[in-house]
Amino acid sequence: MAPTPERQRPPLSRERIFQAAASVADERGVASVSMRKVAEHLGVEAMSLYHHVANKDEVLDGVVDLVFGEIELPDGAQDWRGAMRVRALSARAALSRHTWALGLMDSRRNPGPATLRHHDRVIGCLRRAGFPIAMAAQAFSTLDSYVYGFVLQESSLPFETTEELDDVANTIRQGMPADQYPHLTEMMTDHALRPGYSYANEFELGLDLILDGLERALAAPGGGAVRPE
Repeated sequence: MAPTPERQRPPLSRERIFQAAASVADERGVASVSMRKVAEHLGVEAMSLYHHVANKDEVLDGVVDLVFGEIELPDGAQDWRGAMRVRALSARAALSRHTWALGLMDSRRNPGPATLRHHDRVIGCLRRAGFPIAMAAQAFSTLDSYVYGFVLQESSLPFETTEELDDVANTIRQGMPADQYPHLTEMMTDHALRPGYSYANEFELGLDLILDGLERALAAPGGGAVRPE
């Protein structure tokens, strides 16, 4: 008996291949992404993938484009600061879901449409706000460096919950003389171990410091250029 339409496997496509590759990377890391593993995830033979993609490099280009596509972009109605803040928060969320993408986001030589659209919209938002092109490039680079670095550091921490943080901090304190490291002791006791502390809260504070600096630079004499039409 032929399978009912509801049970039939969706036809293979580039989009399904890229989504499957992203799922493999989420589960096992990007080093595990291979044509064979992606095919296994889809329940097909590896050779069938080559009807849609040329090789693994094209698959990696595609998964990077998927991640860029998850990041919220400026809509043209927001002020530049609000737009960059929303975009940074969204980028952090996307990269936290796909930490394997950190080493790939800016390494691909064949960016896809979502990647190109992302960069063009961010640059356009900054240019409309009056950022000269060189300052727009600097702003883009600084914001991305902060987002990528924070996600990398956050994903590398040896704790996830408050209880795990307490255990790590107590282990460190027990192994070090407090009088030799008074500033580190103060940070742990009076900051990191205070009720309600979460390392994730540091992100928005740091982001606002960067946006404050960019705002001052734009407002400084000679900082902004004539806004492009």
